[in-house]
Amino acid sequence: MHGLRESVTDFLAQRRIAVAGVSRSTGEAANLIYRKLRGAGYEVFPVNPSADRVEGDACYPELGAVPGGVDGVVIATPPAAAEAIVRQCHALGIRRVWMHRSVGQGSVSEAAVQFCREHGIAVIPGACPMMYCEPVDVAHRCLRWFLGTIGKLPRTN
Repeated sequence: MHGLRESVTDFLAQRRIAVAGVSRSTGEAANLIYRKLRGAGYEVFPVNPSADRVEGDACYPELGAVPGGVDGVVIATPPAAAEAIVRQCHALGIRRVWMHRSVGQGSVSEAAVQFCREHGIAVIPGACPMMYCEPVDVAHRCLRWFLGTIGKLPRTN
């Protein structure tokens, strides 16, 4: 069993990461995460079945369409879509998933979290990669502190 810090370190040690849920609207959480990871030097792939391009880059309709595959997936979709995405991860052998959540429900689906745990997929069910991907901006550093203080950071598997 890993703690949150170990799970985050393991996830961010991967170099090829997909972000599911990016949008043609650049202000969405998924797009912010996508830009942050890309700016931090990750090879990052946007995934959205309804877009051909986002953030000026080719967008993929599903995880299986990403050339060469990925090592991890950030899910930043409505929770109802998360279970289908983790099932794709399992089918493709992707062993790391991060379900985005800052406040509120975010992308976390309890059914998807359970599926990950039952199928050996390391899952971070909440928080935001921007709270940990260096350099962390002041807003995300404060949010990480606040969520930790009130006991709202996720437990990992």
